[in-house]
Amino acid sequence: MNLATLDLNLVPALRALLEERNVTRAGQRLGLSQPATSAALARLRKHFDDDLLSRTGNSYTLTPLGTALLAMTGPACDLLERVFTCQTSFDPATAEREFTLFSSDYGSAVFGAPLARAVHAEAPGVRLRFRQAGPTLVDSIDDFLGTADGLLLPHGVISGFPSLDLYTDRWVCLLADDHPEVGDALTLGDLARLPWAVYQRTHDAPAARQLALLGVEPRVEVSVETFQLLPAMVAGTRRVALVQERLADRIGPHGGVRTLPCPFDPVPLVEAFWWHPVHTQDAAHQWLRETAARVGAELPEPTRRHPSDE
Repeated sequence: MNLATLDLNLVPALRALLEERNVTRAGQRLGLSQPATSAALARLRKHFDDDLLSRTGNSYTLTPLGTALLAMTGPACDLLERVFTCQTSFDPATAEREFTLFSSDYGSAVFGAPLARAVHAEAPGVRLRFRQAGPTLVDSIDDFLGTADGLLLPHGVISGFPSLDLYTDRWVCLLADDHPEVGDALTLGDLARLPWAVYQRTHDAPAARQLALLGVEPRVEVSVETFQLLPAMVAGTRRVALVQERLADRIGPHGGVRTLPCPFDPVPLVEAFWWHPVHTQDAAHQWLRETAARVGAELPEPTRRHPSDE
């Protein structure tokens, strides 16, 4: 198909019709009359050689092709919108703009908060929207990056997209401050024997994947959707968890937990800012990336609290 022959006005019409499954509501959403929306549906049916919407009683249901297209039209529309809003210049002092960033709660807490402070100081009209990066993100990374301005994620999880290194961190073991079985050091045997609390899936933390290579498979008792829930799941229990030291620093001395060095040499965590190539030459995104790089470089080093660090 020659894209030049396609009426791009049909793309948002397709999205509205598939999402609303109702010609009248789709027209209201698009600001079109019902006859104009019906005409758009007729053109789409001719283009795809498919009904897309099939009437069932007083309502419409999606055809199999309509269901397949529904999953694609949202990201396609969002990406097209971002393509046509690219700018050749950007003045942060006067700009009105919203940036959407996907991140784990760790990235939002450790890096997102200082980034938001820097943006507030330099660009009062710019808004940041942080969205939780769920476990399905890696499986549909094209869609996520096509609908967002960036992704905060460490190296070793995705590849193939432009990225900017922000800062480094290290993994530490988290356990109750009154753990009945562990003193001043942990062993690999402890990690194999003790129950675990983990972030999302067992091997979503790169250091946990290293443990598997060492023959240690964590015996998971609790799985949570955010790193910041791990201390509560560890305090007062026999459980152990892997957390980033910068996040552990935020817990403070009264969280009922303590950290110990890992009894193996975990690969350092390198947090990065990832983006879709369509944003590379956009002046607003260039400013955002430059600001992110500066904020990352200015982050203080984690507190060194372990005797083995001395």
